[in-house]
Amino acid sequence: MAVDLSRTDVSPSAVSRLLSLSKSVRVICALNCSALEMEGNHSPWTFCSKKGKLVLAFFTDVFKGIASLFSLSDIKEKDVFGEWRRWEKDRVVSDVMCWLEWTLSQSLLRIAETNPLGIDEFWLNQGAALLLSLGKSSQEEVQERAATGLATFVVIDDENATVDPARAEAVMKNDGVPLLLDLARSGREGVQSEAAKAIANLSVNSKVAKAVAAEGGIVILAELARSMNKLVAEEAAGGLWNLSVGEEHKAAIAAAGGIKALVDLIFKWPSGTDGVLERAAGALANLAADDKCSMEVALAGGVHALVTLARSCKVDGVQEQAARALANLAAHGDSNGNNAAVGQEAGALEALVQLTCSPNEGVRQEAAGALWNLSFDDRNREAIAAGGGVEALVALAQASSNASLGLQERAAGALWGLSVSEANSIAIGREGGVAPLIALARSDSEDVHETAAGALWNLAFNSGNALRIVEEGGVPALVHLCSSSGSKMARFMAALALAYMFDGRMDEVALIGSSSEGTSKGINFDGARRMALKHIDAFILSFSDPQIFFAAVASSAPAPLAQVVEAARIQEAGHLRCSGAEIGRFVIMLKNSSSILRACAAFALLQFTIPGGRHAMHHAGLLRDTGAARVLRGTAASATATIEAKLFARIVLRNLEHHQLEASV
Repeated sequence: MAVDLSRTDVSPSAVSRLLSLSKSVRVICALNCSALEMEGNHSPWTFCSKKGKLVLAFFTDVFKGIASLFSLSDIKEKDVFGEWRRWEKDRVVSDVMCWLEWTLSQSLLRIAETNPLGIDEFWLNQGAALLLSLGKSSQEEVQERAATGLATFVVIDDENATVDPARAEAVMKNDGVPLLLDLARSGREGVQSEAAKAIANLSVNSKVAKAVAAEGGIVILAELARSMNKLVAEEAAGGLWNLSVGEEHKAAIAAAGGIKALVDLIFKWPSGTDGVLERAAGALANLAADDKCSMEVALAGGVHALVTLARSCKVDGVQEQAARALANLAAHGDSNGNNAAVGQEAGALEALVQLTCSPNEGVRQEAAGALWNLSFDDRNREAIAAGGGVEALVALAQASSNASLGLQERAAGALWGLSVSEANSIAIGREGGVAPLIALARSDSEDVHETAAGALWNLAFNSGNALRIVEEGGVPALVHLCSSSGSKMARFMAALALAYMFDGRMDEVALIGSSSEGTSKGINFDGARRMALKHIDAFILSFSDPQIFFAAVASSAPAPLAQVVEAARIQEAGHLRCSGAEIGRFVIMLKNSSSILRACAAFALLQFTIPGGRHAMHHAGLLRDTGAARVLRGTAASATATIEAKLFARIVLRNLEHHQLEASV
């Protein structure tokens, strides 16, 4: 006879009496019995197997105990559940083993589900191996529970899907990956589903993910994602989602047909199946971050599928992953046409604008990120604005003071993207977008104040907005960025915003005021201007090395100028694209009465024309169209210009010659 006392408060004395008084009891299973464990840990010999009787507990060697039921001497203890039928013909032992498989699989699963504290040692030393051994049972229910137990015990925080690395690696070290993949190939859908779930959870660990890929798991999961059984397909999609986190697995998923399978899942179960939709969209979001995979997602109909989810599904998790996938599809710039394709999909932009109003922060963040990426396309930018994007994003920025840094960055980034258009820039200012952007510019996060500085730079091009920035206390915020940010880009764009604000264009507007009443707030404009120019000057000088710069002034050779460029270059500035009006404004600024603004303009034009910059050729063409060479030569030769302005102007002239020569080749 065998007795299961697992997960009870049975006392040590009761177990002792049962062992000594009952002649028929051969096996007592007592896993997760706290009182018994205290006694067993204190006096481990108390419950040692005696007279053919066996106690299985956390503090006993379970495999050794079970192996003692057999008369064979060369038993591989950890193979016991897969092999015992070949070893034993005794009917009583066979019945006990069938009972043990059933009982242990059930007890271990319940323990995994409740995840009690203090049993890590058991899981690492015995529990993982026991579940894997039970996975070799010939009983389907036992296999299924073992797979479910493996999927469950590695997750130590359900809410955040946190997988314990030591537990995951214990499964891998006990050859768990090949076993689970074999179970996933089973013809029984219940076992397939639970094995796929275990593979998915284990694949959160990058080491296990590599092992899954090496054992052919990606092909198996892609096949299971095509299953007509919803639960099987859902768990397989979850596995592909976790595996697709690794850059090295993305191409393999595409090669296995995983992208098409994931897109098809969205159309196969479009409603009432939140789990499968979230997993499919999440996997596609990860895959879309890769340029080649993003094109395959689009070719497989992924844009339409994801937009359908963004428009129609009301589940937060699905909306968040669909928006993230659309953001990643639109993130590849000119390397493919997905940005435009998403914008042209019916209802896409309107749906994303609506999602920025979601009560769920994750949804708002991903929707804002998608709109930011999409706004790099001219047509998308205007369509977003026409669809209420300005109002929605200003409201999002206004409400983001206590939001996550990711949401703050994306809200400011989306406004930055929209404000590239002067009409949108004016609309953002009128809608109240200046104040929240100034607040975000005060963030401690470099990513946040970089996007806020970019948006304020664009807004400041318009004199009305420039005045609003001054009135809303933006000068101290921009001055702080310009002088203190750890991001060179944030410092650069803050300096450019300040230069726009005090190059003279705002003066006439300041006399009238920006408010609807037509009166300007009481601001000390002269003091603000002096503060701004002081910090613009300090910013420019921070890129000036006196020894290198004086050597360049004294020489006409290219090498000293190259050293100046190396000292002054802001690598990321090569990604900024200016309009003809903006380039023209910097050319006019080269003639400003302020030597500081002349130096700032020359510094900006240097950044925008350095060979190798993404838009350098475009900027060089705009400068030629404005006849800037004459103004640049004047700056380079000016007696009143700073040494920095002179050198930067010379370098810009050299850059123009380089681009002209390159264009003629």
